[in-house]
Formats: sequence, C-alpha cells, structure tokens
Amino acid sequence: MDLSGIISISGRPGLYKVIAQGKNSIIVESLIDNKRFPAYSTDRISALEDISIYTYDDDKPLKEIFDGLYKKVEGQEVPSHKEDISLLQEYLSDVLPDYDEERVYPSDIKKLFQWYNILFKAGVLKLEEEVKEEQPAEPEAVVEKAEKKPAKKAPAKKKEGEKPKAKAAPKKTKSTEPKK
Repeated sequence: MDLSGIISISGRPGLYKVIAQGKNSIIVESLIDNKRFPAYSTDRISALEDISIYTYDDDKPLKEIFDGLYKKVEGQEVPSHKEDISLLQEYLSDVLPDYDEERVYPSDIKKLFQWYNILFKAGVLKLEEEVKEEQPAEPEAVVEKAEKKPAKKAPAKKKEGEKPKAKAAPKKTKSTEPKK
C-alpha cells in the first residue's frame, strides 16, 4: 500500500493526490470527485505517509494501520465514520490493541475510518503482495515498445579535405539619410 503523494488539507474535506508542483503552489486532485486546484503554502498540508497513531509503546504509521484494517475486512470497506464511536473503537482495538485511548481522540478515529473508505473507493488500497503480482506484466510491455522504435540516423560524416561551409555575412546597406 503506497500512501506517497496523498495528502490531507486542513479545512477541506477528503484526501488529495499531488499532481504537479507550481512556482508557489502544488496542484492537487481530489480523490472523491477528481477536481484539480492549487494548494498554497498557507494551507496546512499533511502527507498521509507522515501521520501515525499513538500507542503505549511506540507510534504506528498510518500505513500499517490501513494494512491491518484491509486484512481484517478482507479487502472490503470498513464501517462508515458516521457509525457509533464505540463500534469504531472496537474495530481499531482489534487492529491496534495497544493504541493510547487518552491521546487518540474519537474525532481522530472517525477521520481514520473516513480516510480508509476514501482510499478504498479510489483504488489506492492494495497490499504490497498484490502490487508485486501485477508488476511483472508491465516490464515486458515496455520492452516490446522499445524494440518497435526506429533507430535514429547518425549524422553524416565529413569527407577528408572538405572544408566546412562558411555562413554568409550580412549585407551592408547604404543609408538614405543626408550627410551633414
């Protein structure tokens, strides 16, 4: 599961994929409705690959939690973030039993489930084993395309004793202004 290039923008609903970088902004595309717009440096942007959840021992990256949820629901959607918070906490405790209940707020848990469902609907959530199975087919197609390209012609060689052609000098024109 690759979360690189997926961000959250504070004050805007949903998740966004980074498309390009401009002079003083980045161009993002919504994972919900595929609309593109610029996000400026004044926006509070968080990359999903940098977010983690508090546990009693150490922090767990969001990627590992999404992997656990994906395996728990066998590649399906999780309950909606609008469900009862006790159900969502139970789901999270099955995946991450040692999460710190004092520092992980109910709003964080709801956001976690909302983000999972957004990523699932966008087709981003795939286990790394599934991605590795799909990759061997791609390099073969690239090799076939490379073989079909015509070879570039080499520049013509100069014959011995041949001088390079000189460029013509610009012609001087007489001025039509009267002399003083």
